Amino acid sequence: MSGETLIQVEHLYRDYGNLHALADINLTLNRGEVLGFLGPNGAGKSTTMQIISGNLAPTSGSVRINGFDILDEPRQAKAALGFLPEQPPLYLELTVIEYLAYCAKLNHIPGKNITQAINKACERCGLGDVQKRLIANLSKGYQQRVGIAQAIIHAPDVVILDEPTVGLDPIQIREIRQLIRELGNDHSVILSTHILPEVQSTCDRVIIINQGKIALEDSLAGLDSRLKKNIITVSLANPPTIDAFTSLTGINSVEQLDDGRYQLHYSDDFNPADFASSAVNNHWQLNELTPQTGSLEQMFIDITCSDNNTQQASV
Repeated sequence: MSGETLIQVEHLYRDYGNLHALADINLTLNRGEVLGFLGPNGAGKSTTMQIISGNLAPTSGSVRINGFDILDEPRQAKAALGFLPEQPPLYLELTVIEYLAYCAKLNHIPGKNITQAINKACERCGLGDVQKRLIANLSKGYQQRVGIAQAIIHAPDVVILDEPTVGLDPIQIREIRQLIRELGNDHSVILSTHILPEVQSTCDRVIIINQGKIALEDSLAGLDSRLKKNIITVSLANPPTIDAFTSLTGINSVEQLDDGRYQLHYSDDFNPADFASSAVNNHWQLNELTPQTGSLEQMFIDITCSDNNTQQASV
């Protein structure tokens, strides 16, 4: 059902000697959700994905998949998972169909259902025309598709994709992103990446991790709200005085730019339509009215660089 929690990660730590690769990671994944797990290289993304998928043991903390603890009940927990690591686990000497048949058997799909499972995975991943080709002879993009096909062949509740578009060309990236969006209709997906447009184009919710800690967690709608700035840029052929600007409802302050335009800093009761009407009524000859917004890239840089500076200052 919608809203059902499929992954519950609590107080996850992973140490390598004195190095804290992960420190108190907490996250959830709900059914039908695409979660973007975002961070710079070395932030702890792949370590987290490996622990969630059962390929690496945590120093402490717990991971529950569909209600099963990944350490205490690994078979039941992993049965609900499909995993594409950063390096796809492909056997290049096999054909696509041979490899997927092998993966189906590994996932305990009954023999009578294997052909159907292979056909469905190939259809989902756009592999119909290359089923009989050797994996070694496929392009990088198609090899990624084969990697995703093996992750979904047993129709798992959760699919984990670790950097699925690394090394692909722009056309291949677009195709894989479209595939990820489609997977979100039938599976819950964790997408681990450091590519910002990937998150904005595919995910419902975002977690930013930096230096092994969660630095931000929010929905895409929440991020859009965070990125909104109460600033609007206007260009007027016959501009009024600054006092005339600030006399309008909702305008707190005005800044004149070097190119003759103005930046209006406004409050929540400011209405751009009312400003446009005032410009017309007072013959200001409005040429431009552009809201200012921040970018996810700048937010990402601010969060990660701030954390880095804080750590360096504390050393």
